[in-house]
Amino acid sequence: MNIYNTVADLCSLIINSCTEEFFVHYSCISNAEKFRINELVLEKVPLLFETETERLRIFEVHQLSEEDLTEELFENINELSQRFYKNKYYFAIVGLIQILDEALETLLKKKIAEFQADDFSVVLNTNRETTGIGLLPRTSCVWERKHRLSHSYNRMDNFLFNMLLMENTILGELIDKHFFLKKDLFPKFGEKRALKIAATPLRLERRFEVVPYSEDKVQFFKIAYDESDHESENKLVWEKILAASEQESDIVVFPEMLGNPEMTDFITQKLKALSDEERENIPSLIILPSFWEKKGNTVTILDKFGDIICRQSKQNPFRADLNGTGYLEGILSSLVVNIFHYEGIGRIAILICKDFLTTKYMEQLMRCFKLTLIIVPSFSTGSYDFRQSSDLCAHDDCNVVWINTCAALEKGKEQNFENIGYVRKRISRTDDEAQRLCKMPICNGAFKGQCSHKCIYYETISGV
Repeated sequence: MNIYNTVADLCSLIINSCTEEFFVHYSCISNAEKFRINELVLEKVPLLFETETERLRIFEVHQLSEEDLTEELFENINELSQRFYKNKYYFAIVGLIQILDEALETLLKKKIAEFQADDFSVVLNTNRETTGIGLLPRTSCVWERKHRLSHSYNRMDNFLFNMLLMENTILGELIDKHFFLKKDLFPKFGEKRALKIAATPLRLERRFEVVPYSEDKVQFFKIAYDESDHESENKLVWEKILAASEQESDIVVFPEMLGNPEMTDFITQKLKALSDEERENIPSLIILPSFWEKKGNTVTILDKFGDIICRQSKQNPFRADLNGTGYLEGILSSLVVNIFHYEGIGRIAILICKDFLTTKYMEQLMRCFKLTLIIVPSFSTGSYDFRQSSDLCAHDDCNVVWINTCAALEKGKEQNFENIGYVRKRISRTDDEAQRLCKMPICNGAFKGQCSHKCIYYETISGV
């Protein structure tokens, strides 16, 4: 018996039976109708409410324990939901789902603790294939509104607060992997309720060539790296990690394409060699520069202990214009998207450059997983489109960190490089509007072909 299978079945039933207009109407359900639904649920499944509920007529939902999940409970819920469905009483089914969402809050928090001990996590329900629904504990976010998206989208998950409901119809052919980050990874977050981000364009030097080729009537390009200076590149990345550490940054982000085949090993060895005292202020998450090889453009994500959490591949190829002719980035999409969960921060995803600009893909992820932070490593000759996409995310309470690199600078396109990065964040009504978009201005030396290798920017995302 799996209580989350039951919830997934009920959610699937509603999603497949009800129109968008139904959710509009349910969002304004009357108190009298709520009371009636609660009475019907109490009569058949009294365990879902506290014992004093019936006498006082105040419907306080009971927090279920593992011992409460008996065969009798499942039978009662099933019989009640079947009766509601037979009578097409869909309001009551949604009401029952909401009661279960609240009743499972304590068990879901325990699941988060269990998932934090795992390398990665799978959904709570085992019937995802048949229901088209995946369920996970929903980690809270200090800058996310409780009724997020309720004025924009009319969906079942508007009415759930403790479970993250993921619809296969929204996810499509993508494959989701979930990582519940260990509680001790952000030790100061609980006190600060804020996340400090460090982002660096890293360097001006471009140590690779864009190599065009043709395949199956289509023109592609690949990246061929120089092999001469990996050591200095790796040392520079390590210097930036240490600089971010001195500023007590929680996350450090590097651009796209500036990695090399030795970088991950170099940085992990450096991290593992640190003492506990030296590691204390090292950024909890390290988003290394992406590296292009074997038809893949991939970012490695490390934790402060030097462990590889996962690797995120770019899904959407960039289209380059070479001498007036279009060439497509020769990458093969892995279809795997990695989602990081942390209580108070919510859900984080890495979208590499063109992935973020591909609006359909970006919104697909943002709305399927209710993302609260998107990190965008980039190698781009422009910034305007990234700013526009960031505004779309703000509408959904999703903050964005975008970092470009001076290595992408091309003669004649200097005006596109006024800023080398942005942090787009949700602020409160009383905050200065200028804080919505925090700009990272490029240094003057970049336009003169000079690079001090010292640029690093800091911004704090706080609770609202």
